[in-house]
Amino acid sequence: MLTFTLSSEFIPLCNLLQLTNLCSSGGEAKIVIAEGLVTVDGKMETRKRCKIVRGQHIAYHGEQITVE
Repeated sequence: MLTFTLSSEFIPLCNLLQLTNLCSSGGEAKIVIAEGLVTVDGKMETRKRCKIVRGQHIAYHGEQITVE
């Protein structure tokens, strides 16, 4: 499980996947999100720029991210 600490109010989902090194680029992050391979709080998320805030849990490719 990874922990990501926000320095602002929110972070777009595609940026979070890139910053946590779960995706090698923003383009790859957008593709896996569009394909429905990412979940936010247990629900499939297909909005690439979905605003992720503190307390949310993201899962992709067997990895989980907790946002603080």
